[in-house]
Amino acid sequence: MTLHGAVIQKLLNTGSHLGRRAAEHHFKQYAYGTRNGMTIIDSDKTLICLRSAASFVANLASARGNIFFVNTNPLFDEIVELTSRRIQGDAYNHNRSTNLWKMGGFLTNSYSPKKFRSRHKKLCFGPTTMPDCVVVFDAERKSSVVLEAAKLQIPVVAIVDPNVPLEFFEKITYPVPARDSVKFVYLFCNVITKCFVAEQMKMGIKDGDLAA
Repeated sequence: MTLHGAVIQKLLNTGSHLGRRAAEHHFKQYAYGTRNGMTIIDSDKTLICLRSAASFVANLASARGNIFFVNTNPLFDEIVELTSRRIQGDAYNHNRSTNLWKMGGFLTNSYSPKKFRSRHKKLCFGPTTMPDCVVVFDAERKSSVVLEAAKLQIPVVAIVDPNVPLEFFEKITYPVPARDSVKFVYLFCNVITKCFVAEQMKMGIKDGDLAA
């Protein structure tokens, strides 16, 4: 098996190609076909988009950019938190900031430290600086985040599925077409983390330097 074939097989093992619904017209460029009314996502195109997104995120390492992760799925909490910690980004998870996601202007109104109390009575803090990139794990559910980032001209990297509306899809700078299974999210985070860290090493930047 070739290296490309091995990588594609790894993607297939995550179930990233199994779309949940029929594709919207604008998503059909990423579709391989349909089966039982469900979209089969082209893994070659997923790989191309994943490489493009990872390359962009890696370039932020040399620029010491700030990455803001947005996750609403509790199944991904640990993965996202570990990724954020490894590359010194900000991360907000659904379980830790329930009320935050119900409020408008999370990017436009939070450049000073602000507290948000969740239903679990934990205090959560909004970002204190404008991020250089927003990584979204559920583009449809977090459409307000995508729209706000676009308004502020902040690049958005997002995992997108076949039914993401065109109005949000158009505002995603680096869409990665895939089913957001736990296995794929782990692979996605692993790839961008490795690319980011590799760029840090290339530039001679240590982990602690980004916080300076």
